[in-house]
Amino acid sequence: MYQIVNKVIVILLSVILLISCHGLEDLNESPNSISKDNVDMNLLLPTVISSTAVAITNLGFGDISGVMQHTQQDGWSDSYNAYDWGTNTKWNSYYAILTNNKTLIEKAEIEKSDYHLGIGLVMKSYLFGLITDLWGDIPYSDALKGEQGTAFFDAPYDAQQTVYENILEDLKKANMLLSKNQSDYKGIDEAQDVLFNGDVTKWRKFANSLALRYYMRLSAKEPAFAEGGIKTILNNPGQYPLILNASDDASVAYIGTSSSDSWPTNTVFDNSSTGTYFRTKMAKTFVDVLKDLEDPRLAVWANKIDVPLVLETGAPDDYDEVINGERHVSQKIVDDYENTYGFPVDYDKEYVGLPTAISTGSGYNLSETLAQGTLNFHVSQLNNMYKQASGEFLKARLLSAAEINFIIAEAVTKGWVFGVAETYYDEGIKQSFKAWGVESAYSQYISGNAAYNNPEDIIEQKWIASWTATTEAWFDYRRTGLPNLTAGPSAKRQALPLRLYYDLSEISNNADHVNSAIEKLEKTTFNGSDSKNSAWSKMWLLSGTNKPY
Repeated sequence: MYQIVNKVIVILLSVILLISCHGLEDLNESPNSISKDNVDMNLLLPTVISSTAVAITNLGFGDISGVMQHTQQDGWSDSYNAYDWGTNTKWNSYYAILTNNKTLIEKAEIEKSDYHLGIGLVMKSYLFGLITDLWGDIPYSDALKGEQGTAFFDAPYDAQQTVYENILEDLKKANMLLSKNQSDYKGIDEAQDVLFNGDVTKWRKFANSLALRYYMRLSAKEPAFAEGGIKTILNNPGQYPLILNASDDASVAYIGTSSSDSWPTNTVFDNSSTGTYFRTKMAKTFVDVLKDLEDPRLAVWANKIDVPLVLETGAPDDYDEVINGERHVSQKIVDDYENTYGFPVDYDKEYVGLPTAISTGSGYNLSETLAQGTLNFHVSQLNNMYKQASGEFLKARLLSAAEINFIIAEAVTKGWVFGVAETYYDEGIKQSFKAWGVESAYSQYISGNAAYNNPEDIIEQKWIASWTATTEAWFDYRRTGLPNLTAGPSAKRQALPLRLYYDLSEISNNADHVNSAIEKLEKTTFNGSDSKNSAWSKMWLLSGTNKPY
């Protein structure tokens, strides 16, 4: 079973972190370092994979879920709902994983292990792709060289375009390395490959699917380059197999033995009444779309509200009574609430979402418990499974068959490949339903409100399918402006952010290189008082595209 490995292994192996970033010199001098000369490649695999998986969930089920309005928080929510990230946005943890991965690659080259080298290149591409997607220009060519001396602590920044091009070249190489028959590979320890259990073909599909993701990422900025890459992959399925079925999804299950290898909202290791689970609510934007589509995934992801509201017109002004599990209130109570909070009461008897970036989330929808981050009986909480440390659907989702089918559907709408967009759109939904255990509801759903009408539907369904992995939906939003999301009243800016800030410590310690990268950013009308190093500035990928604003 593919699982987040116990962090004891991660801690034991973390001594090899020879980070290229300035300020971590002590790590570079560790006397306990594990090097390519004495490390077991199969013991590195679970560290690299599981650390990446945890990072993806922490992003896509954390602040970025707030940005993309899948969830909102009603307590301690400035970063989550309002995008008030500041400049304390470090990338050290990602480079730490890359340093482990570099050792894996070097050892694989010494041992001439195509399997381990192919995996190393895939994970290198995934992580460097994530970092450049989040920040823009980044240390790349001269990164991860801290063990060579202090001259490498302040690494220069590579242009974002260069990073993407190198990623795609590495993925081409990985595809070739992983193209032999399974029996041709030696030294595979299936138990240590916590992503694909030693299945080389699945790793190959992951490599090509990741390349397809990045070609589409570049489609607005470099359309001719993106079109050529997508055509090459999609017109040669034998040479470039893809993840097209949910059984091949790149996802890693949490094992739930400690707080570090458990689902992040679990109440097993965080049983505080104001813990992450209790302050995380379903977002109104998301809930309303799912209700309009009669989407069965809503019941998998959310609880029904504990106590529905009922308006009793003509009742005395102070009338407020719970009858048969429903709270009946007078028009006066409703009017007073709406005049105070500025939001209408939601009388839906099943699912109610929390509006985006409101300053009074704890009091929304006539809540009687005004303390931050506590149970609101009139707003939908996450499904009870998200209280657990592990479970069937509690997985870090790195890349899915649903995503790849939606990418193909979009490529068809652009006229880049032959096919029927609706066919791939339908298949994307089907594979998402399969991943979430509701495949039996697919036929009814696809023949109802979710039937394909236009290319915008593809991005909307891709956004829905990105639940718990919304970082990819954020990157799609930046590229397309879809779905059409608006910032809430308490947001730092009245537009969704586009990137993470370069961290203050990086600016202090590597000033020349980071300032050069900052100067290349393009300001937007939403920068406000920020310098160019703003969450609302455009990196190379977005500059000149007129997207998303």
